[in-house]
Amino acid sequence: MALVVLAMAGTSGCGSKGQKGESGTEEDVLVLAAYTVPKEAYEKEIIPAFQRLWKAKTGRDLTVEQSYEASGAQARAVLGGFQADVVALSLEGDVDKLVDAGLITHNWKKRIWNGFITRSVVAIGVRPGNPKNIRGWEDLARPDVEVLYPNPKTSGGAMWCVNAIYGAGLKMSEEKTGNADPGQARELLKRIQRRVKVMDKSGRLSVSTFERGIGDAILTYENEILLRQLQGRDFPVVVPPATILIENPIAVVDKNAEKHGTRDLADAFVEFCHTDEAQRVYARYGFRAANPEILEEFADQYPVPPMLFDVEYLGGWARVRETLYGPEGTWTLVTRELAKE
Repeated sequence: MALVVLAMAGTSGCGSKGQKGESGTEEDVLVLAAYTVPKEAYEKEIIPAFQRLWKAKTGRDLTVEQSYEASGAQARAVLGGFQADVVALSLEGDVDKLVDAGLITHNWKKRIWNGFITRSVVAIGVRPGNPKNIRGWEDLARPDVEVLYPNPKTSGGAMWCVNAIYGAGLKMSEEKTGNADPGQARELLKRIQRRVKVMDKSGRLSVSTFERGIGDAILTYENEILLRQLQGRDFPVVVPPATILIENPIAVVDKNAEKHGTRDLADAFVEFCHTDEAQRVYARYGFRAANPEILEEFADQYPVPPMLFDVEYLGGWARVRETLYGPEGTWTLVTRELAKE
């Protein structure tokens, strides 16, 4: 049961039901468009397990064509004609773009856990031994520290990073004075942004840049670092007391699945990603499972930061896109100001 990897999001892949496989037997095809970070979990365990399940249930082989790109780029590719049956993205807002375009017509948030299958937090990756003694956000603003995180214009992971910095500024000021101060949050974001050395187009590329020896600290998903620890790499992680809860959605792309005759198959795959089996796989690969019972099994691996907040603390995604990333948004203005220094 072969896995076909598409080179780029934007490839005009087309899933289908009932085509002939290499052996001449009937096989089904599902096209998955995912953001880059959970690639190993899908390739090594979740997709092979689902293929076995589908074979046992239907007697048919299954090929899963996979594309992995930055979440924003992946959403744009589907909007541009890449015919994915299922999208597994980093941001709720990227799925909502497909809803707005009429490609997703069902209420994807009505599924269990509001349509999310994995969770994580924004964490700080540091060099072996943590030679710069980085413990939290303020350390990232020091003049002797170079920081990496990806570009919010292309990467969902980058938006989570910026949201985490800004929200942490609010939380820390609230902790000190009882009031969340947007001015202090803006200043923290600006001071850290001043120390950013490289902004790659995706979270995965950003981690690769860091592993090549560039920078002293990287802002990324906690699971990116934990995955490398599981692979035996010396990659210390610092989880700040104030950080953001990341929630990652999955959804059937109705228009494409119906066109390909793969609606039942696509629904079955999404449903499988919510099962205990799949949730444990995500947890083993460094994600905080969306299923609270499975997450509890891994409680020692995933302690809860004392000042954890979610995107609703910042007003929700619609407000965040305007107030942080819009033409007059805080991050937009901060980067514009720094460009003039």
